[in-house]
Amino acid sequence: MDKKKILVVDDSALMRRVLCDIIESDERFQVADRAVNGVEALDLLTRKTYDAVVLDVNMPQMNGLELLKELQKRKISVRVMMASTDTKEGAKTTLDALELGALDFVHKPNNAMDCRTDVFKDKILSTLSAVVESRISSFGKPFTMEDLKTSKKVVELVSRHASAVAGNRIVALASSTGGPKALQSVIPRLPKNLKAPVVIVQHMPAGFTASLAERLDSLSEVHVKEAAEGDVLEAGTVYIAMGGKHLNVQTSAGKCTIHYTEQPTREGVRPCANYMYESLMDSRFDNVVCVVMTGMGADGTEGIKHLKEKKKVHVIAQEASTCAVYGMPKSVVNAGLTDQIVPLDQIAQEIIMNVGVK
Repeated sequence: MDKKKILVVDDSALMRRVLCDIIESDERFQVADRAVNGVEALDLLTRKTYDAVVLDVNMPQMNGLELLKELQKRKISVRVMMASTDTKEGAKTTLDALELGALDFVHKPNNAMDCRTDVFKDKILSTLSAVVESRISSFGKPFTMEDLKTSKKVVELVSRHASAVAGNRIVALASSTGGPKALQSVIPRLPKNLKAPVVIVQHMPAGFTASLAERLDSLSEVHVKEAAEGDVLEAGTVYIAMGGKHLNVQTSAGKCTIHYTEQPTREGVRPCANYMYESLMDSRFDNVVCVVMTGMGADGTEGIKHLKEKKKVHVIAQEASTCAVYGMPKSVVNAGLTDQIVPLDQIAQEIIMNVGVK
């Protein structure tokens, strides 16, 4: 088996050593080159090809974000995973990196000793594996205001037909690797008079989901927020599950509310979409529109299977060629659960058609 060639870019000699040791410990990967800043990395990337780049954010001469911008400008196609101590406080920086084309990220502990733990090692290797296997290079076309205008026209057309949709509905969406960027092609296209609430499980650690919600809110007509314990679900509002906790929808006093649990990880993740889907089994919604988007693994499949036993469900899966990682949608397709398979830029209109507008 040919080992996947990895370029490690980090200005700390100690950190480079730790990352290289972890990557080399897995027989699937080989560290082909090392660079101490973006300038060195850019030079290597103009001359050689790699299966993935592990990229630090804070570096002298040219930092990680500047390198991503430069790669985009020169149309150098590469799969990038961010690894940075910045990512904890710098959730904004991380989202910038994901928008500029990085496919995923890991938070690098501040203390080198914490980098030697199995938890950190497993996180690096599983994330790197997803990035290496991603179907598209990092540099897809970003969603622009022009796209928004076009999509508004589509929304207006769709909405005319959608006003007749009856019943009490909810949209429940699951995404993982490639999700933060993919959500920008879906949520800003939803009209503010959408007739249903939207709940989202995006696999992300604690601290990042609030920034993701803020960013999507600033781009959208619908209100987007990080879901808080006890939030009452309202139509036309998007609730993003808090990183590090499992989101459930429960009914109390006739109202559907958000409830978090600290159960162990499931499918290796927390939040896990399976819990969200299963919590809707006893909800008062007549119909659940389940949307499964880009991501590694199979989260969502089991939950939707159980949900279908109790509820009317309409399942939309993201089409393979538009996924960064065709894992989660593939799993629901293979399980025979899907009603529709659509490209990323058509997901919003299918949601509108299925839940209606007020």
